[in-house]
Amino acid sequence: MHDLDPIIQEYDSIPGNNELLFLPLGGAGEIGLNFNLYGHAGKWIIIDCGITFDSELADKSNVIIPDPSFIDQQRDNIVGLILTHGHEDHIGAIQYLWRSLDCKIYATPFTARLLSKKLEETGGINQLDITVVNMSERINIAPFDIQLITVTHSIPEPNSVLISTSAGSVIHTGDWKLDSEPVLGKKTDENLIKKIGKTNILAMISDSTNALTLGSSGSEGEVRDSLMSLVAKFKTRVLIACFASNVARIQTIAEVAAANGRTVVLAGRSLWRITEVARASGYLSKISPFVKEQEASSLPRDKILIITTGSQGEKRAALTRIAANQHSKIDLEENDVVIFSSRIIPGNEISIVSLQNKLTRSKIKVLTEKDAFVHVSGHPSRDDLTKIYKWVKPNIVVPVHGEEIHLQGNSELALECEVPFAPIIRNGEVLSLKRNEPKIVGFVKTGRLTIDGTELINVDNEILKTRRLMFSEGVVFLTIVVDKFGRVVTEPIISAPGITGNENHDIELAEDIIEDVLEEISSLTIDKLKDDYVLEELIRRHIKKIVRKWRGKNPVTKVHLVRLIN
Repeated sequence: MHDLDPIIQEYDSIPGNNELLFLPLGGAGEIGLNFNLYGHAGKWIIIDCGITFDSELADKSNVIIPDPSFIDQQRDNIVGLILTHGHEDHIGAIQYLWRSLDCKIYATPFTARLLSKKLEETGGINQLDITVVNMSERINIAPFDIQLITVTHSIPEPNSVLISTSAGSVIHTGDWKLDSEPVLGKKTDENLIKKIGKTNILAMISDSTNALTLGSSGSEGEVRDSLMSLVAKFKTRVLIACFASNVARIQTIAEVAAANGRTVVLAGRSLWRITEVARASGYLSKISPFVKEQEASSLPRDKILIITTGSQGEKRAALTRIAANQHSKIDLEENDVVIFSSRIIPGNEISIVSLQNKLTRSKIKVLTEKDAFVHVSGHPSRDDLTKIYKWVKPNIVVPVHGEEIHLQGNSELALECEVPFAPIIRNGEVLSLKRNEPKIVGFVKTGRLTIDGTELINVDNEILKTRRLMFSEGVVFLTIVVDKFGRVVTEPIISAPGITGNENHDIELAEDIIEDVLEEISSLTIDKLKDDYVLEELIRRHIKKIVRKWRGKNPVTKVHLVRLIN
């Protein structure tokens, strides 16, 4: 590992003719939120513009979007946005940030269709110039020369991107893997990658998701064969949970269903949305039409196979509702089978285990990748990374698309593969890709935004902090009317959602709070009683003290003081 000494100053220069800069605005030190820039000869080009999710935020505010401030400042110097593939963490932010993206967007047909669907939801469909490009196409976006490299992933039409400039060439890997038997799309173009490796590549910006995983990523074809024999063992209803965007897995499950005489039912709007885009793009063309949820009850339980969303325990996903017997169309009975055909995304462990426990208590058989071979990753493991580093022989490897531990593992692996430099950088750091000395030359503002109604606000906004506190600790509102001397005119009114309900002991607590507040007021001096701010603050603190004592909670507490001046 080569440590870099960052210059602690804001980057406000223009990329020089003889330099090539890399700037992650998202995706470095985290999984998701991929948003990367390359700078050369006064211009910038963007690779991907994705989202991530925050489980600490409330349901409608859990979408996290990268802060586009730097893009807004450089609007006149942005020459294009290239999308490597259609996953949410690579294209999901565009539908919210389209006003900042005043440049051409380059995407393959499937990704372009998927993006257009998203833009229809937020009004940006007629505002952006989306240029459809083919797999393996070469594009000139001056001063950058772009070559798409076909790779394998879990969604149609994934690409790595070769970016060539007069200052050197970089491979931005995007999401990829080596798969000897993909069920969807072509194999990773190893011949082209090896050919490019002979051209003295300056750097690789490298997917780190599975950098700590030994061996290879495995083949989707092997998963298909395993699921074929596994599903054949069951004579009950079988449900398989996977990511809606994993079109390769949907293809696999459909083939498994057909081989076992089962009809495929899709449960979840996102599954219907992405499969419609896939069929319109020529994929899933050799499998039978899917059946809607409402038709599930009319088919024999051993003749259907349900594909559902919710493998991560998402609250509003189809599987969560099915497990709670709250789905209006689909039910599970004792000895039915639920297969989790996905990996656990870090941070989702509690919600997934809770969902699996709920299913198990209902005597549903639950199978995960720990129980059977039901999943392979779409990202490169250590053997795959080792191969590509030896094929390309880059001078620099910059790990991205991973948390700190993954970046560190990828950096160490690259150095083991005799890559001279493998610096770890963070979002906002501007890295000059110099062959003999990669160097951080400054930083730019980065951050995270989220959706609040119709607005984008910073995730550290006081509104969201208060909302999170209200969600976890509850809230107490007290209205009190006093005269000009501070004497209470009528009995205060209290409301404490999340603290009290209709139970007798809760009603008694509310009455006790009011009684204690009145007693506290009676002990105050005339100066404090006449000062609205002091009186409100004393009441507020007293309420919090009482609730902490009796409920162990630290609620958001608001006092509405009404003073009569006549």
